Amino acid sequence: MSSLTHQRCFNHLLREAVARCPECRQHYCRECVTEHDDRLVCASCLKKSTAAASAPRRTWRVVARLALFGAGFLSVWLFFYFIGAMLVSLPTSFHELTVWKVNWWDQP
Repeated sequence: MSSLTHQRCFNHLLREAVARCPECRQHYCRECVTEHDDRLVCASCLKKSTAAASAPRRTWRVVARLALFGAGFLSVWLFFYFIGAMLVSLPTSFHELTVWKVNWWDQP
């Protein structure tokens, strides 16, 4: 294997390589590598590693939001269902001679 001083950048063939990516094992110049987690990594390997780490979070957030929406919808529906059931179960004597049973415009 030849030394790093004789290597050229994988992306820029006229530039001298200064680092070797530990992921893809290619040589790169100063502009093509970046420091991430205390090591020099090329841009394509950095993109792959960050995309793999952030993908499961998005799925979990969608599932959590759908679960919260379902729980909220169910609780509101149950609230109004039980209020309606309570109002329907009231006896008819409770409503006799009230405003909605007597035409208020006919009263003197």
